[in-house]
Amino acid sequence: MTTSSIRMTAALSAEHRARLQEIAENVKFHEGCRVFEEGRRADRFWIIKSGTVSLHMSVPGRRPAVIENLGFGELVGWSWLFPPFVWQLGAEAMTPVRAQQFDARTVRMMMDADPAFGSAVGQWVGQVLAHRLHAARVRLLDLYAPYGSGITD
Repeated sequence: MTTSSIRMTAALSAEHRARLQEIAENVKFHEGCRVFEEGRRADRFWIIKSGTVSLHMSVPGRRPAVIENLGFGELVGWSWLFPPFVWQLGAEAMTPVRAQQFDARTVRMMMDADPAFGSAVGQWVGQVLAHRLHAARVRLLDLYAPYGSGITD
């Protein structure tokens, strides 16, 4: 499984990170805690400070497929940015997790009010989204295609 390297610290300027930090709330998830469920309302997102979160996709008639494991500095959740604001994957804390939580509606309002900030956050989330879609494709090919994806991590 791959780990994305599109961390907020690399994707956003110090000024834009500081603006997000102003609204951050520190939260904890116990091991095994469901962070969010596929198909439910996406109204927040997280940046991991410690621990591991597993992203998974429902596969009819089978166990959910683990798509990626996320760790320090990584974004958990992107569905909050795109209507209809519904989680496209599920997430579970694989270890105890400490994270910063952000209210999606507040961040979207900040993005609307400041086009430069909005563009930077949108590009960051878009990069994460592109990476996650690729990871999902590779993982599903590895699990279900006759010869796997042929891609090694």
